[in-house]
Amino acid sequence: MDKNTKNTILRDLSILYIEDEENIRKNITATLELVVFKVFAVASYEKAIEAFNLNKIDIIISDINLQGKTGLDFCKEIRVDNIIIPIVLLTAHLDTNYLLDATKLKLVDYLIKPIDFKTLHNVLIKCVDELLAQNMFKIKFMNETEFDINMKVLVNNKKAEIKLTSNELLLLEYLIKNANRVVPHLEIKAKIWEKPEEVSDSALKNLLNKLRKKIGKEAIDNISGVGFRLIYQH
Repeated sequence: MDKNTKNTILRDLSILYIEDEENIRKNITATLELVVFKVFAVASYEKAIEAFNLNKIDIIISDINLQGKTGLDFCKEIRVDNIIIPIVLLTAHLDTNYLLDATKLKLVDYLIKPIDFKTLHNVLIKCVDELLAQNMFKIKFMNETEFDINMKVLVNNKKAEIKLTSNELLLLEYLIKNANRVVPHLEIKAKIWEKPEEVSDSALKNLLNKLRKKIGKEAIDNISGVGFRLIYQH
């Protein structure tokens, strides 16, 4: 797969970035936002745990030396239940003790600050390679259909393609990107239609039901009065 395709994949990914120095956090966040879909930038272990649990995170980038519990502590906590997500650790100086500890965490890389754009971009491409190797761009639903996020193709259990309309694809992709939360009705309308204020609730319901017929009724959970949440196999 060429680098342009990997850059396209990267633009759909979300990064959790942990750095307790405000100026560095702002600068690196601004750089990351040039190449990825979303950056969740936090300053502490506690905020990192909260962000990871509440959002769909594809890549973790963390400074080691945080106040209180360290970035290394956070990554160890994540690795208890998740051995797949790509992790990059940053540090202002090479610490042999930290490095020995970090090697146990299956890191994509260990970078010395300051970091230039080329170095940062290259390590993000390495993260994409890791995700591709782990088959992390395919989502399976309870009815045995499978959606390839990269190729934007839905197939049944016999690998035959199930055609999606443009609006069904937009809806599915948006629910996937926000899989860790309930997405409000109005937010979905704003994402799918140019004039959401003119879209009736029945039109939204119709679109949701059409998609449910393809990925399974149980795949889209309706939280009454709040919105919708995607349910899929982990």
